[in-house]
Amino acid sequence: MSADRFSFRRLRAMMRKEFAQIMRDPSTFLIAAAMPLLLLFLFGYAVSLDTSSTRVAVVMEDSSGPALGLAQSYRASPWFEVEMMRSRPAARRQMIGSEIRGMIVIPQDFGKQVQRGRMPEIQVVTDGSQPNTAQFVASHAEGVFQSWAATEGLPGAASRAASIELSPRFWYNPGLKSRYFLIPGSIAIVMTMIGTLLTALVVAREWERGTMEALMATPLAMAEFIASKILPYFLLALASMTLCTLIGVAVFGLPFRGSLLALYLIASAFLMPALGLGLFISSATKNQFVASQLALLTSFLPTFLLSGFLYEIPSMPVWIQAITYAVPARYLIPPLQTLFLTGDIWGHFLPNIAAMLGFGLLFFFLSFRVTRRSLD
Repeated sequence: MSADRFSFRRLRAMMRKEFAQIMRDPSTFLIAAAMPLLLLFLFGYAVSLDTSSTRVAVVMEDSSGPALGLAQSYRASPWFEVEMMRSRPAARRQMIGSEIRGMIVIPQDFGKQVQRGRMPEIQVVTDGSQPNTAQFVASHAEGVFQSWAATEGLPGAASRAASIELSPRFWYNPGLKSRYFLIPGSIAIVMTMIGTLLTALVVAREWERGTMEALMATPLAMAEFIASKILPYFLLALASMTLCTLIGVAVFGLPFRGSLLALYLIASAFLMPALGLGLFISSATKNQFVASQLALLTSFLPTFLLSGFLYEIPSMPVWIQAITYAVPARYLIPPLQTLFLTGDIWGHFLPNIAAMLGFGLLFFFLSFRVTRRSLD
């Protein structure tokens, strides 16, 4: 490759070649078109962090009026899917088999205690194999019981009930639907896969197929070569992001409160480090298998685990939190979630965009350093 001045004519020719290669490669189509849709529907429907409608058993050891009234309160709760049972052993067997996540036992003397004007007791047993769900079942079971006791005017319930009526309101995501932050995160996963995984194969493919020697014999400049490898996947990633956004809004009801300008600016900023890392891996390894494995280890897994997509970064150990600053997706997912759920908050967007562009410059610099103009 020569060091001639940049030629848009040669760049267009190389980009036509790259687009033709993309159309002929089934694996590229699978990752760029089929995989985004699969991930989007997977995180939209199959993966849910919501804890509503948790299956529990209400064990009725008493059939008095107060016991039936409390059982009805549990059945009317939106947090539980209640199965009425008569014995603790049967409920225990279902909990061991993971058919239910807890059991609420109404004891035999429940009605008698209420008739005597005393505060009765219930037993709540939860499945500790899932600590978060167990805590959810215990707290909401107690909450339903206290609300029922306050309605019945039992002594002790009034003192536990709040003297001020609270009307909680959750901003930006009133229904606390987990898909509202999982889908923006899945868009980040899609752009990571297209930006890094596919780009990690482009230069390695040229070396493996023996076409790099033919390219070196042309007057193609290094900047033209790298641009021709980057721009098709940049456009492909933006197209996949657009498709995922349309499906998220139209199919899953995801709110979009920001602007298209902010969306494409944030996405373009993230594609700089994603494409740069993929090109660096491809140029350094010259082997498609090794490049794909490195791309998964250095981009997909960190994006999935260390970006705040599934696990909140403040809840991680301090030394893990320090590592997350080296993950470019850490600066993408919070702006995407803010863009969809809140709107254009440029004071939040700009520092993250600057960080992503900084990573992009670093990876492109490394790519220029390792992309050779000779066969040595």
